[in-house]
Amino acid sequence: MCAYFLFFTYVSRGVQQKAVAYATRDGKLNETARQHYLDSVWRAPVFGPFTYREVRQSELGLGLDLKGGMHVTLEVSPVEIVRAMSGNSKDAAFNKSLEQAQQAQKTNSGTPFTALFAQAWQQNSGGKPLATIFANTTNKSRNIDINSSNEKVIGAIDKEVEEAIDRSFNILRTRVDKFGVNQPSIQRVKGTGRLQIELPGVDNPDRVRKLLQGQAKLEFWEVWNQNEVAPYLVQLDQQLATKAAAQKAGATTAAADTSKALAGNKAAAGDSSSLAAQLAKKSAKNAADSAATSTKGGVLASLFTMPGRLGVNLRDTARMNSILRSPEAKAVLPPTLALLWSLKPTTIDKQEYLELIPVRKTRDGVPMLSGEVISDARADIGATGQPEVLMNMSPAGSRKWAKMTGANIGRQVAMVLDDYVCSAPVVQSEITGGGTSITGSFAIEDTQDLANQLKAGKLPAPTRIVEEAVVGPSLGKEAINQGLYSSLAGLLIIMIFMALYYGRAGIVADVALLFNMFLILGVLAQFGTALTLPGIAGLILVIASSVDANVLIFERVREELNHGLGLSDAVNKGYSRAFSAIFDSNVTTMLIAVILGFFGTGPVQNFAITLGIGVLTSFLSAVFVSRLIIEWLIKGNENHPMTFSTMISRNLFKNLNFDIVGKRKIAYIFSASVIILGFVLMYLQGGPNLGVDFQGGRAYVVDFNKTMVASDVADQLRPAFKGAGLEVKQYGAPNRLRVTTGYLADDESVTADKQVRAALDQGLQKFASASPQVPSASKVGATIADDIKRTSVLSLGLTLLGIFVYVLFRFEKWQYSMAAVIALFHDALLVIAAFPIARAFGVNYEMDQIFVAAVLAIIGFSMNDTVVIYDRIREYLRENPKLTFAQVVNPALNSTFSRTMITFTTVFLVVLVLYIFGGETLRSFSFTMIVGIIFGTYSSLFIATPIILDTYGKKEERERLAAGEDVTGLPGDAPKLSTANV
Repeated sequence: MCAYFLFFTYVSRGVQQKAVAYATRDGKLNETARQHYLDSVWRAPVFGPFTYREVRQSELGLGLDLKGGMHVTLEVSPVEIVRAMSGNSKDAAFNKSLEQAQQAQKTNSGTPFTALFAQAWQQNSGGKPLATIFANTTNKSRNIDINSSNEKVIGAIDKEVEEAIDRSFNILRTRVDKFGVNQPSIQRVKGTGRLQIELPGVDNPDRVRKLLQGQAKLEFWEVWNQNEVAPYLVQLDQQLATKAAAQKAGATTAAADTSKALAGNKAAAGDSSSLAAQLAKKSAKNAADSAATSTKGGVLASLFTMPGRLGVNLRDTARMNSILRSPEAKAVLPPTLALLWSLKPTTIDKQEYLELIPVRKTRDGVPMLSGEVISDARADIGATGQPEVLMNMSPAGSRKWAKMTGANIGRQVAMVLDDYVCSAPVVQSEITGGGTSITGSFAIEDTQDLANQLKAGKLPAPTRIVEEAVVGPSLGKEAINQGLYSSLAGLLIIMIFMALYYGRAGIVADVALLFNMFLILGVLAQFGTALTLPGIAGLILVIASSVDANVLIFERVREELNHGLGLSDAVNKGYSRAFSAIFDSNVTTMLIAVILGFFGTGPVQNFAITLGIGVLTSFLSAVFVSRLIIEWLIKGNENHPMTFSTMISRNLFKNLNFDIVGKRKIAYIFSASVIILGFVLMYLQGGPNLGVDFQGGRAYVVDFNKTMVASDVADQLRPAFKGAGLEVKQYGAPNRLRVTTGYLADDESVTADKQVRAALDQGLQKFASASPQVPSASKVGATIADDIKRTSVLSLGLTLLGIFVYVLFRFEKWQYSMAAVIALFHDALLVIAAFPIARAFGVNYEMDQIFVAAVLAIIGFSMNDTVVIYDRIREYLRENPKLTFAQVVNPALNSTFSRTMITFTTVFLVVLVLYIFGGETLRSFSFTMIVGIIFGTYSSLFIATPIILDTYGKKEERERLAAGEDVTGLPGDAPKLSTANV
């Protein structure tokens, strides 16, 4: 399956290469021609029965940080929805409560807005019920009257907010499709009023912001008849043919034929939808057939291929748009004629088409009716049992609707949402009263969508950008190179190390590692998960961690060989005895991946997904794949026996007898000193250096054409940002700086975005000769920052709680769980303390979402070490029930020392490679991991197990002495304990 899904990536790359070859002339790439080629094969089979569209959906995609683009998190404003439901009430208590709830949500983002509003109303209303505000004509359909309880009113508001979010989702999904980018993504963030949108490759962020934050625009327009449009299409066809003939010698045109056909077109307009009772269905076959044949042989005929209607194949919409935007079209088509696309494609004979509807615009561009007149629209089942949409209008709207329908009997009326026609029924008679039933060949989902679309203008529900990230294509390409180099270098280092340390067994581990990488990428492709830079970091971490299982197994096998077992028996027993430690360590890491995946968003979630998949595939490759290969080699290569060591490693870490727990008090003092020093420095430095993720604000990456001094740029920017928080630092290259500011951080309006950017441009004016460019920018609003802080603390707390419960379940003593959690919390504190200490020496990194992911990864790494030691202690106590914990703790630590150091070395080397080659984006992550791996290894030896000795081991020894048992044996004298390296 993995090979199958990865092959889609190969096919997709092949199609894209053909598109580039097709569009390249004289060494220059014509981007329009490249896109035209891709559009032409979008619905065409390119791999067996699979179309290019299906291939793209199944390939291993790249995240925005690797290919450039824009990520936006939008929040639907509940304030305007509540205000509109109140009829724009001027009540002082109501407006004060709205304002208080809006401010409170910035620091209580986990609490629904309506709950905060209800609390504020209770404080400000003096006992007055909410029904006094919301019992109005607007809310009659919601069954709210003057006697409704506060709970019922809040419930109605909750329902309306939820529906508004759904409507916004549908509207924005339509708008996202306008950008014409490959694989756009829009999804709703569960439990919130937020929508996340990703647009790969967009190069105009201002346009994106404008279109995404603009209000939904629903309008009602008259429609031209086909015979009225025909002369203009004839003339346009002639113009296009003349242009083509001038550009290509010998070209022929069929404009004359087109003219004859279109001139004879007298059919009336029609549409596929109909209105029950007052709007009757009218066949469009004659008109559509006329339109289809009228362009026979002309330039437009190659595009008007929709059977029975005036429409084009979905793959040709870009070409038709190009024609409609051409100077010829602007010169020929009257300003009152607007050819608008239908909102949804129609499938005919497995081909998808979009219809063009000729809308009659007014000279001033103002529609006769707009969406504000709709008081309600809902999906229903009609008297005939067919799905329908019931639409009601306000009194003023009803009068205009009656006038409009009365003047257009027998003609179409188009309902246009954001310049897309969502319905264009034919009017049978004048409609009075505003009540309209829309029926047709609808599925239930269609009526729900249409109802949402018609309600789009009913309540103003503005959206605001609360988080944003823009990555330029040059930075994306650079990130790909950095991620690729760091991955390959890390993989190569691990493979060389394993071969040098374990000989032939190490080579088998390398084969299993490559198989593991293949599995991970295949599963990512199968799940449709895009690979991002944090995902690559997770991949590199998995590379190192997957070696740990093989190290555990190989060290166990070496122990059994030292005990005199034959090679085959040693392998069987080694795998068997290592299984419990491998299982426990993988479960704890998977626990962290699940928590990160559930609570994290964006880059953290991608890291968690990669890590989680890697844990499963690593377990499979180490426990099963490597064993199959080793057993096969043992049976088939008796003359060249399998080796588990080399001259370098044969006697390394052998017969160790360190008194590790005897140094525990020194370790306690050392850890406490470092933590205190770090937090004192943090206080003196004005607090932790939090990233934009945690405190809100905006960050910009600025490229110059020469080396720049960060302090000089900061001096110029500080007045522009009016004394707000500012940090300017070098970002990777000497000519690249990262500017972070808290200026207007609490203001999430479009105006604030423009003000901050204008302040940045003003501050950079002095450096105009260095050609400053901004290839990347990001923004995190106050509510998002509060969410991130809350979920980060929650993630850490749940991770420690989960580990406590699991260790208690596996080792059956609360002291083991408590010691593990204390050691892990100790690791987190040491990592946090390392940041201000490093800052004191001029190494300055921010604490952001990726920092949290790194801390949790460190917890997983440290816990793996601790679990292996716990497992060895448990084994020794089971095999030697007369010995105490104090007697086995040092032998257990010594016997697992080689595994601890080998795993530390492999992970450290890989993270060091990531720090050197992974680029500035991952440098903070790499630094955190380096510090964490060092302290995590240290704590598993000097903190976790010694704490058990202090809380349980000494107590056990006293109890057994009181019972008259002999516990005088020294740890190194235990007769049945082996200090062989495991």
